[in-house]
Amino acid sequence: MPSTVPSSVGRSAESVSLRFPTGFVWGAATASFQIEGATTVDGRTDSIWDEFCRRPGAVANGDTGEPAADHYRRFRDDVALMSTLGLGAYRFSVAWPRVRPSGGPENERGLDFYDRLVDRLLAAGISPWATLYHWDLPQALEDSGGWASRDTAFRFAEYAESVVRRLGDRVAGWQTLNEPWCSAFAGYASGRHAPGVTSPSAAVAAVHHLLLGHGLAMERIRSFAPDVPAGITLNLFPVRAASPADEDAARRVDGLQNRVFLDPVLRGAYPADVLDDLTPYGLPALVRDGDLSVIGAPIDLLGVNYYRALLVAAPVDPDPAPTEWVGVEGVRFLLSGRPRTDVGWEVQPDGLTDLLVRLHDEYPRLPLYITENGAAYPDVLGEDGVVRDNDRIAYVDGHLRAAHAAIRHGVDLRGYFCWSLLDNLEWAEGYAKRFGLVHVDFETQRRTVKESARWYAGVIAQGGLAAE
Repeated sequence: MPSTVPSSVGRSAESVSLRFPTGFVWGAATASFQIEGATTVDGRTDSIWDEFCRRPGAVANGDTGEPAADHYRRFRDDVALMSTLGLGAYRFSVAWPRVRPSGGPENERGLDFYDRLVDRLLAAGISPWATLYHWDLPQALEDSGGWASRDTAFRFAEYAESVVRRLGDRVAGWQTLNEPWCSAFAGYASGRHAPGVTSPSAAVAAVHHLLLGHGLAMERIRSFAPDVPAGITLNLFPVRAASPADEDAARRVDGLQNRVFLDPVLRGAYPADVLDDLTPYGLPALVRDGDLSVIGAPIDLLGVNYYRALLVAAPVDPDPAPTEWVGVEGVRFLLSGRPRTDVGWEVQPDGLTDLLVRLHDEYPRLPLYITENGAAYPDVLGEDGVVRDNDRIAYVDGHLRAAHAAIRHGVDLRGYFCWSLLDNLEWAEGYAKRFGLVHVDFETQRRTVKESARWYAGVIAQGGLAAE
């Protein structure tokens, strides 16, 4: 059963000096394949991640999505746990292979699960925020070309309509895609993620078709949930050149990581330099009449996933191994000497301020939400039943202060979703990397609220942070 959280976290409301705006959304996030399990239940068919997990060596320790955190069966307890933490919102993703198995007709049993989840959240006073695609493409559609095929964008729109027709009257916010960079470049260029393809041209095709799918899905959201805020979630990184000699490499990395998604969505066009960089891989030929007007139609919000900044140096000896960095193969990413998380990412909260201010200053202004931010650490469940994850508390505290600094600059930041609510299957890293506010024993499925969750509950209750 969920643990309870004490009402006091050791400081008074009067000690809170960094207050977030009234109505600020405090939440946590998860993704369907990472937590649900039940991969063959109620008509669900394989996703690309089910197939990828079967590939020898693809996922650490041979881990799979079964049973993950068994959320499909335990969602009621998980919602009760969210309530004890005082979460105002929960960002989850819908599993395409549950709703339209093999990319085909609707599956009522799959839709029924999300009906029950949304209703349970609302009964607990928690706003449901739904992401339509968090990387679990039906394997049958990958067999027909996947995101490298233009047809997949239209199949995605059909799936989006199925979900929005069913849940549109109760969801508080919609995101079409989560981190299309990962789907395209990690999935189709380096093969580090599902579907494990290593083709730069396929990755570039996937970029355009994912964005087209976003635009087509937005049309369906506008049709069936016209009053609900909707947008897209991008993983964005500040990019800095290590020296003047590295400026062009940094420009290319910024183009691939950030601008190839931001500019079509927010400005209705690909950046000219990125088009030039990706011409050898076919990007201009992929764009048909009307595509960019679909992709660039207005959105209501932008979801920002932030984990670190990038310090870039130019290639010296290009590595022949498959890479995400199409057109800048062999680019080097340097460390700046800061502390690192359990996945090796440097802790750089100031980069979040820089990123949010850049979005505010350089792009059409619209509400921003931090839809993912968090850290993996080697959490240990003590004999006393406590997980003392002070590193995670420091990480989230620093990033919330960075977010507050952006608000003081004038950034219209309206919410923060901590990644992740639960320890889960961390994609190719398997179950070894723990991002959760809540510890999960994957053998027993016992949940234990970590000290970071108790701390975060206090921040939510008081609407801000104490002075440093």
